[in-house]
Amino acid sequence: MVRQARAEITRDTVLAGAATVFLRLGYANASLSEIISQSQVTKGALYFHFGSKEELARAVIDEGVRRLTAACATLDDGRVPALEAEIGVSYITVDMAVTDPMVAAMFRLEYQIGDYRGTGENILETWTEYHTGLARRALQEGDLLPDLDAETTGMLFLEVIVGAHMVAVATDSTDRMSSRMERLWHYLLPSLVPPTKLDYFREFAARRVLKYGN
Repeated sequence: MVRQARAEITRDTVLAGAATVFLRLGYANASLSEIISQSQVTKGALYFHFGSKEELARAVIDEGVRRLTAACATLDDGRVPALEAEIGVSYITVDMAVTDPMVAAMFRLEYQIGDYRGTGENILETWTEYHTGLARRALQEGDLLPDLDAETTGMLFLEVIVGAHMVAVATDSTDRMSSRMERLWHYLLPSLVPPTKLDYFREFAARRVLKYGN
């Protein structure tokens, strides 16, 4: 049991070091020797858990997805209205993409490896299904215009979140992602919600900025 616990700690240490190196150097330029140095583990310890740089990178993606999914699950528990959950998830995602190195590395590696996979399914396909589910529930709850299509709206939600992150990284403005997200919701909501609910959801989105601080 003690040996297993130590092995898990070593694996977590390697993942954390790898995330830092992948963020700093990118996938192509990162080397296992640099990751070993950053993690302060032995070469043997790294290879005990990961057989290659690609295997390690995909494990970082898996861990980033796990952390982001766990954070979003605190909102999407069925008790929070779906559109409120969707707005909250958008802020959680852009916040963790800046404040959590594992999530930040996950996004960068997805783009750089290019197939948008960790060790399992295509992550963007999974996220599309997730956001489509929220859109479908928001339609049932009457918070979206009744003529909207759930699949198209769910895809729009994902495109807004992922696109906001990509643009912020490309323009070196990740420190303003939450305020940008508020602006996106401000202009998107009139095409999504009934007029009688517009002010409520705009205010709801604006309050999220206060929580995430930029």
